[in-house]
Amino acid sequence: MNLVLLLVPMVLPVVAALLYAVFGWRAASRWIGAVSSAGVLAAAIIAAAKVMRTGPIMGLGAALRIDALAAVMLLVIGAVSLLATLATPGFFRTEIDQGRASARTAARHALLVQFFLAAMAVAVLAANLGMVWVAVEATTICTAFLVGQRRTKTAVEAAWKYVVICSTGIALALLGVILLNTAAAHTTAAPGLNLAALVSAAHELDPGVTRLAVVLLFLGFGAKAGLTPLHAWLPDAHSQAPAPVSALMSGVLLSVALATMLRIKQIADLTLGIGFARAFLAGMALVSLLLAASLLLAQRDYKRMLAYSSIEHMALVTVGAAIGTPLAIAAALLHILGHGLAKAVLFLSAGQILQTRGTSRIAQVRALATDQPVLAGVLGLGVLALIGLPPFSLFASELGIARAGFAAGLGWVLAAVLLLVVVIAGALITHTSRMVLGAPDEFRTDLPGGIPTDAPGAARAPARSPRTAAAVLIGGLMVCAVIGITTGPLDPLLHLAATSLIGAP
Repeated sequence: MNLVLLLVPMVLPVVAALLYAVFGWRAASRWIGAVSSAGVLAAAIIAAAKVMRTGPIMGLGAALRIDALAAVMLLVIGAVSLLATLATPGFFRTEIDQGRASARTAARHALLVQFFLAAMAVAVLAANLGMVWVAVEATTICTAFLVGQRRTKTAVEAAWKYVVICSTGIALALLGVILLNTAAAHTTAAPGLNLAALVSAAHELDPGVTRLAVVLLFLGFGAKAGLTPLHAWLPDAHSQAPAPVSALMSGVLLSVALATMLRIKQIADLTLGIGFARAFLAGMALVSLLLAASLLLAQRDYKRMLAYSSIEHMALVTVGAAIGTPLAIAAALLHILGHGLAKAVLFLSAGQILQTRGTSRIAQVRALATDQPVLAGVLGLGVLALIGLPPFSLFASELGIARAGFAAGLGWVLAAVLLLVVVIAGALITHTSRMVLGAPDEFRTDLPGGIPTDAPGAARAPARSPRTAAAVLIGGLMVCAVIGITTGPLDPLLHLAATSLIGAP
């Protein structure tokens, strides 16, 4: 049973990808991705329950491991991917009807998404830091093709920018992995790159070598998480990727990288004391928040607006990691789940707006509440969830991070964070209200940023969103709200993950 729980999240998406390769995109196969994601989510729920009862699950000679943190991340992968894959058939039905995609494009997209999910599952389940590095690099390869899927000049440029910057970051991480392995080789136990063994031997690691390794690892995986200074790929990639891919990249991929940083921080704290990683991560978070706030104030593209918001929320999770207390880490993990759900809903909504309005410019989208009330309601509530208003879970997680920060004596850091969060919230509300409210304008697709009227399949009038997609978006928001009201069985899992990341496993 243990081996099945370990293999399902990795093998099931690969099987789904092979099925898409064989059968392509047709009525009988378009829901394979959703079935795969549902299977991953089911395995994650069972694994989480088992971890809380009996402890970590090991397999394949200790190469794979599900502990509490891995269980939380599998839940995030399963939940967000289920939203994205349920919305994908409706997304491509519109794309194909409007001539911007073909059945072959949809099949290639679905195949790459499943390999992407498998790679993220490996990154979460791998017990060896070297294997984690390989899996994270594999996600870059899969998503690069997805970012450039439209094959426009802008999309191809965004894909190349993504590859170059993330490859630079992952190269830094590789150097950090090598240095950490060197430090581990000079310990009594010689743990190699096994994460649990590294934690056990952390007190023997050379502080100088470990300090340099940790800096490189934080910078490298921080690039993948969208944190400064290697963040520049994120707004371009998220704005050009198809909506389901943007939902997965923002809602899951960034968090997978941050989960790896949490494991590295555990080693750093035991070797160097809590001060070093706390100062470094707090600095990264504050600079990232300042960048997101400054660029959101004058943002003109709603997909880029959501991308910069992702930088903000990864910075908030990093603040929780920097604080490092059980309450802070539990709140940070809850924030990862809440952000994943809310951001998936918002990016999928943005994809529908792009399809129905033909533009990604904020100034060219008006009166959504009049023309598309359901979509407008989802967008408005999604933004309210994103800025941390109750009853949504981001309110509870941000409150937990703030409480933990003040209790840990980091009041000045939290004061700066809260100020920047308020500025960002004001920018998001201002931009979104302009889209949702206002007087109806004549629908045009010949404006800058829109789909030219002479393009193949260009929309001539606002189309209606598929009912299935609307149900998916509403369902995602409802789950986010329910988690905000009561974490239920998630609460002991979150606290188990938090306590396991402080001290020995």
